[in-house]
Amino acid sequence: MSLALVLALSAAPVTAQTEQTLADIRQDMSVLFVELQKLKRELSTTGASTVALPPGALDRINAIEAELQRLTAKTEELDFRVSQVAEDGARRLGDLEFRLCELEAGCDIGALGKSPTLGGAASAPAPATPQPAPATGGTELAVGEETDFRRAGEALAQGDFQSAADQFAAFRQTYPGGPLEAQALVAEGRALEGLGDTREAARRYLEAYAGYPDDSAGPEALWRLGAALGDLGNVAEACVTLSEVAGRYPGSGDAIAQADAAKARFNCQ
Repeated sequence: MSLALVLALSAAPVTAQTEQTLADIRQDMSVLFVELQKLKRELSTTGASTVALPPGALDRINAIEAELQRLTAKTEELDFRVSQVAEDGARRLGDLEFRLCELEAGCDIGALGKSPTLGGAASAPAPATPQPAPATGGTELAVGEETDFRRAGEALAQGDFQSAADQFAAFRQTYPGGPLEAQALVAEGRALEGLGDTREAARRYLEAYAGYPDDSAGPEALWRLGAALGDLGNVAEACVTLSEVAGRYPGSGDAIAQADAAKARFNCQ
């Protein structure tokens, strides 16, 4: 029984664990390690063995045990690194929120609170870019959601910034936390920039990036946030933010190009 369990678990496809956390995987490894120890004790007992062993089974068990120990150490290392990245990202976002609040008259710094750790809440499924039609990665949209988003996007494309800003704000109130939330935040920020309200635009970009860092809108939100900070006079913070784009989203060529252009405009070193 133990041999069958060990060999079955060791042959299980990795894709079966794609939805598990590192803690879940470590727990599974612990269970498998215990089963391995039981099996080795059974094989080393005196007297006739009741287990029918295939050729080379013991060697394979020893190899599995060694690999299991290596993977356990690796998952612990990855868990630590992920936690460090999330905490560092939360600190950076908290600093940006603080600086934006300093720029806004009447903003209560004491009410900002502590920025949540990145990844602490489930983010929306990654949709595609807004034009010509928003894609949602297979997530079903509410009735009228795509139509409302498209209508607001058309207003933005036509330069009707006030209408676009109002429509995207209404869209987010009507469909809170939906799969198009990050795109709507970025689009609303663009509309606000068109109206000359760079400070509020920066807030939308920050909200989009902080809340949905893994969304397809994340790269655009980050470089636009950096550019907005520079336009508000916070050049040092802008340069740091813009420099994050390539490291955070190495495969996003357009966002990296936009960030590089903004860095050149602000003479970032």
